[in-house]
Amino acid sequence: MLERTADPLVSIVVPVFNEEGAVGKFVSTMSDVVREAGVRAEFVFANDGSTDNTLVDLFDLQASDPRVRIVNLSRNFGKEAALTAGLAESRGHVVVPIDVDLQDPPQLLIPFLEKWRAGYDVVYGVRKGRDTDGFVKRITANTFYRIFNALSPTPIPENVGDFRLIDRRVVDAILSMGERNRFMKGLFAWVGYPSIGVEFERPERADGQSKWTLWRLWNFALDGITSFSTAPLRIWTYIGITLAGACSIYAFVILTLAITGRIDDAPGFASQLLVILFLGAVQLIALGLIGEYLARVLTETKQRPVYILEGVYDAPDNQAP
Repeated sequence: MLERTADPLVSIVVPVFNEEGAVGKFVSTMSDVVREAGVRAEFVFANDGSTDNTLVDLFDLQASDPRVRIVNLSRNFGKEAALTAGLAESRGHVVVPIDVDLQDPPQLLIPFLEKWRAGYDVVYGVRKGRDTDGFVKRITANTFYRIFNALSPTPIPENVGDFRLIDRRVVDAILSMGERNRFMKGLFAWVGYPSIGVEFERPERADGQSKWTLWRLWNFALDGITSFSTAPLRIWTYIGITLAGACSIYAFVILTLAITGRIDDAPGFASQLLVILFLGAVQLIALGLIGEYLARVLTETKQRPVYILEGVYDAPDNQAP
């Protein structure tokens, strides 16, 4: 077991997008927990191109609390990119990614640290239930975890988000990956290292509204599955073999009936049209899936950065851009 420092610096990494009014309450609440835990901390806010007063609020917070660090992205790159930026700029012995809405209880920092001191490199929060989610989100989330874990060789724990404590060596391993399509839940699982979960009840969101629409959740799930599994492509090979076999059997039956004179030369037009339309739809779906993978290959080959920084602001530099 690696030796754990008795006085670790904890980097609280918080991606934010249009969260004015929420950041102050978060720092206040998290500060109480840090004080109770008896550790040093820095608050690394990754501002993902907010268009409201979030950045102004962050600079106001920094003026009164030098632990606040601001990682300001040049535009909105998405939560995964903002989280990556926050991890890259963190300086702690351990890093705790957490959302600003306080639905992930900050009080779990204390048991997280206990597990870390016991030798675990990753300690993640596990939701006991999804009572605070709507019916549709509960169904879609459960379905996603089952499909992902069925298809991916690297399963992810169910009902686990980004909220966790990560040792510095795990952070460095994640940052060493150069991929552009970043599905952080999958990356956290892929790197391995000794891991353990801590269960918690998730409360209602403290401030603001979730930015995750059903459309964004769908695209997020698609990114996750295509980033960590080629099974969807392989499945279409078997679908093609199955359909080809079925069509061969059907053709043999029709040919036999025609030779024996049991059917006319031109069997039903409607059934033929139905088969043609069905096979055409299957081909289009397969082409669309291939296109999803090709699009991601194109993104990777361009080698554009995951994000672009406008600036990183520590307490001595607290001048707004």
